Amino acid sequence: MRYQFDDFELDTDRFELSRGGVALATEPQVIELLVLLVRNRHRMLSKEEINESVWRGRIVSDSALSSRIKIARKLLDDDGRTQRYIRTVHKKGFRFVAPVQELDADDTPTANEAPGPEPENAEPDPGNPAPAPGSHSARPAVAVLPFTNLTNDPGQEYFSDGITTDIISNLSKHRWLDVVARNTTFGFKGQATNLQVLGETLGVDYVVEGSVQRSGDRVRVNVHLTDCHCGHTQWADRYDRQIADIFELQDDITETIAARLEPEIGYAERNKLVHNRPANLQAWDCYHLGVYHFYRFTGPDNLEAQRMLRQSQELDPLFGEAYAWWAYAVILGMVYWDTKPTQALLDQALAACDQALSLVPNNATFHALKARVLLARREYRSAISENRTAIELNPTFAAAYCGLGDSLAYEARYDEALTNFRRSIALSPNDPQMWAFLTYGALAMIFQGDYETALEWTDRAATLPNCQYWTSAHRAVALAYLNRTSAAHDATARLLLELPGFSVTFAREKLFYLREQAQIDCYLEGLRRAGVPETATMLAS
Repeated sequence: MRYQFDDFELDTDRFELSRGGVALATEPQVIELLVLLVRNRHRMLSKEEINESVWRGRIVSDSALSSRIKIARKLLDDDGRTQRYIRTVHKKGFRFVAPVQELDADDTPTANEAPGPEPENAEPDPGNPAPAPGSHSARPAVAVLPFTNLTNDPGQEYFSDGITTDIISNLSKHRWLDVVARNTTFGFKGQATNLQVLGETLGVDYVVEGSVQRSGDRVRVNVHLTDCHCGHTQWADRYDRQIADIFELQDDITETIAARLEPEIGYAERNKLVHNRPANLQAWDCYHLGVYHFYRFTGPDNLEAQRMLRQSQELDPLFGEAYAWWAYAVILGMVYWDTKPTQALLDQALAACDQALSLVPNNATFHALKARVLLARREYRSAISENRTAIELNPTFAAAYCGLGDSLAYEARYDEALTNFRRSIALSPNDPQMWAFLTYGALAMIFQGDYETALEWTDRAATLPNCQYWTSAHRAVALAYLNRTSAAHDATARLLLELPGFSVTFAREKLFYLREQAQIDCYLEGLRRAGVPETATMLAS
């Protein structure tokens, strides 16, 4: 079905809003909202009805709906003052008020109607719709329950409540998650609740619980993440801190917890999809399968990640994650495996990130992934700017701190770089990219001349899953510059087992993202001192 109002056309089959024949880019939820309002233009839709349809009944904050209404109005050149298309019914709901024509397949209008009674042959009830063509499935939803105050002092309740509130705030900055609003979860404060029942009540997949205990000048915080569907604890940890500044302490704890929760939820979601792969993949499924292969960090898996993320784009052209993560997969394919670093492909990767940001401008992940592409293009200052934007949007985003460290290092701003590398490691010690945080940091230290610390970091990275051959290469270089010749040759032998074709020539080609000749020369000379062959053909001699 297609609906026309003024020079706009809303096509439910293509799941697209266009103006003058030009498609307008926006989030899929905004299209769902518009379809719902237009189909029900004869009446007001309550916030509860909209929530049931657009968020599949999940409890979300009023601001989530308000933001989608604001985006929809902006697309229509409408606003809250004029309300030419979408009218707000104070404290109750919304209604589509502009005259609408329903178009047949041959573009013939079936009606030229102002809002009025719904025709007898109306569309099926949108309150319980089938998935819209091209739309991705629902994102995982999380509820953070009020942390329990274990201190025998009710006056300390503010501290446990503050920690809960800040975790909700920080976790909600990861835009791929739906986080239940504080006012909803605080309604369960002090109640003993079965988490599986709670999950059904709130429509969430995961629940975060915790406790706070304060004694003297020390605070202990326990936290755990539970999958509501199976009741299994996905992750748990404990934090002991000494109180100096109470607000600084609260920030430290909540930022750390939020940063560690996000990758754990992502890991759980990917595992579910891999082990229970649906027969008919949607865009969201292809995206998560692509990210699953991405994090396996092998050449074949990287190509499969690129393929799955392309498929996700085709299934839903308005799904920004598919564009941004495809771009990042391409960049890592260039740095580690067989994807050739051509200017044309670098341009495509940058365009994909721009496409993602045009769909969701304030997504921290999209800014950080664009920064990775800019770094590969040797546009370091722009990469620094994008990473800083990502951190402003999400101060707990560990990968953005790592990316900022990389970009600063290649500008030879080593002290600033290492501060950011250390911040990324502290925020997310269980991150699937932890080996990369350590390895990229080690390269910065090699350039700075701190070979001992570079060696220490490569040793740590080498113990982590999916660690790549560059870690061994950095270790060999650090040992060579420390004049530990025998150990450097041993490291080179390990490197050549990991990647038999590794050579100085290969390294020069793979370091295409370095702009400073002094850094390139430093690294290649270290490889030579470590006994790395000049070319792959020298391996047989």
